[in-house]
Amino acid sequence: MRIVDGRILDDDGRTLILRGVNLGGDAKNPFGPLGWGLRPESLKDPANASFVGRPFPLEDAESHFERLSRAGLTFQRLVITWEALEHAGPGLYDEAYLAYLRKVLDVAARKGVSVFIDPHQDVWSRWTGGDGAPAWTLEKLGFNLDKIDATGAAITRQRYTEFHKTAKHPEGEPFPRMMWPSNYNRYAAATMFSLFFAGKTYAPDLIVNGENVQDWLQGHYVAAFRHCYRRLKNCSAIAGWGVMNEPYPGFIGHANLELSENPVMPMGPRPSPWEAIRAASGYAVEVPVYKTGSIFKPKRELFNPGGQTLFREGFSCPWKQAGVWADGDSAHGGEPRLLRRDHFARFNGSPVNFMKDFHRPFILKFIEAQREVNSNAFFFIEGTPPGRNDAQHPEWDKRELLGLEAAGTADVAADAANIANTNIVNAFHWYDGFSLFMKRFNHRFTVDTGKSAALILGQKNVQSFFNRCLAKSVKWSVERMSNAPSLLGEFGLAFDMNKRRAFSTGDYSMHEEALTMYYNAVDANLLHSTIWNYTADNTNVHGDGWNDEDLSIFSEGKERATAGWKRPYPMATAGEPVSINWNRKKNVFHYRFNADGNITAPTVIYLPGENFGPKTAVNTSLRFEFSQDEQRLLVFNDGKTREVEIVVVADLR
Repeated sequence: MRIVDGRILDDDGRTLILRGVNLGGDAKNPFGPLGWGLRPESLKDPANASFVGRPFPLEDAESHFERLSRAGLTFQRLVITWEALEHAGPGLYDEAYLAYLRKVLDVAARKGVSVFIDPHQDVWSRWTGGDGAPAWTLEKLGFNLDKIDATGAAITRQRYTEFHKTAKHPEGEPFPRMMWPSNYNRYAAATMFSLFFAGKTYAPDLIVNGENVQDWLQGHYVAAFRHCYRRLKNCSAIAGWGVMNEPYPGFIGHANLELSENPVMPMGPRPSPWEAIRAASGYAVEVPVYKTGSIFKPKRELFNPGGQTLFREGFSCPWKQAGVWADGDSAHGGEPRLLRRDHFARFNGSPVNFMKDFHRPFILKFIEAQREVNSNAFFFIEGTPPGRNDAQHPEWDKRELLGLEAAGTADVAADAANIANTNIVNAFHWYDGFSLFMKRFNHRFTVDTGKSAALILGQKNVQSFFNRCLAKSVKWSVERMSNAPSLLGEFGLAFDMNKRRAFSTGDYSMHEEALTMYYNAVDANLLHSTIWNYTADNTNVHGDGWNDEDLSIFSEGKERATAGWKRPYPMATAGEPVSINWNRKKNVFHYRFNADGNITAPTVIYLPGENFGPKTAVNTSLRFEFSQDEQRLLVFNDGKTREVEIVVVADLR
């Protein structure tokens, strides 16, 4: 594959549209019995974790890839965590896991499936409420893993009931719906991200094993994935590499640590950075708890009521060491004092820009290291989590990168000229936030969860809103990323919405309607896409096996809501795509493209067998062949260069 004028082309010069899934939701956890990753014991003995069997046991790989290929989902985002590679300790890589991955990728190649590797994380690690980094990244900084929940530094699904026992729920309250993203606002994840991206700026004296904490963390992250890529580089199924899933600025950019600025999610406990910092260091702190849609004064929750400290003996808060705050004394009533409320607000004398000042230098460092493995690889880069009001995309201006090289800017890789011409894809994420967090869907209503918080009424307006959301990211790729291709790396729908009603009725029509509208927006923008997600061991009881999420299009041995995602699309176009439209209710597919008479290979359109049978009608001015068994329509230019329209009417049988 190669990139030309914002399009991804194959060896025949055809324009590709890549479509697939994320493999998989359970790959965030080590392999274990169903539901094990939701229990407290899964956080014990981190050095001996094993991810062999994620995304599925090797003996099942052929059937899963065969299923995905038959569904037209031939390009996958393969989820791999840093922990999976290096859980035993710094520099100790899990060779058994890497050998397993090679075998899985070999099966993928045989089934005509390609992948890009996704270095995945959510809110830093499993011990801070998500997944990603190994436990030792926290332990090396003095974090006591058993005190993270108790001090309010994170809220984990595994330990939630232990810390939320009430008279009404003596065994512990159920884990609140979609609560895990609130960990971005809490101490543990925010501190680790701040140190990872900007330790040299905001904690310059924090040294780990002889180097600044930023260099130490980034160095191990980059080395782990470089080792992974070296082990897998000859796997023909690999089309490229991600850099980091949903990187987060932590405290970076906060103008005032006493305020909660741009929280990732508006509901639940919302500590300010200063409140989170105090609680982690042994102070009991009341924080506001917000309820969606409430106009009343928020309730309060006590963080760290036992006055425990997050840090083991001999360690203390990195921000205390950096002079951001100090413990109280008799002159100040024993209360801790915030000394630098704007500590994270500036960089080199100017207001900080996380993407330019810290994220881009990291991307350059990562890509430079991985180019040693494969200089022609695609790199899929993405911005901050889409739930933030100030969510940001990366910037990739080739002229600016060349200018950085000429200026000798610090922290920019020496080979910036080559990196500037790297094959870059903007792998942005988007979710229908209202449906995702509320676990409800109405095709006539949604909410703009951005700054406007506007209500969107009417199906046409809702569809138009979805289309515009994706179009904004595509426009960014064109204008701010040197016309890079765009891939919607994550989107999807909770299958347990409406109080899990579909599990008992078997009626997934609402899910199909939602997915249809999401994919309509994908088609309207001619996007590559990988839906979240495909979890091989998903069940109605345990969902995806991570933080009570249930977004898998496959569950209990079968596909679900297939009419929403198994749909026709042009896999390879002998020319340039113009428009794609699938009318699911009328079972009519329209495709227009500008044919290139110099391309002899045919345009290939996927037509799912569930809709397109032997009586399928094809209307086009070009020669074509339809194979029902292969689920492919082949259209030949035969030397013609002009705009072509293809209309396919499904066999309703």
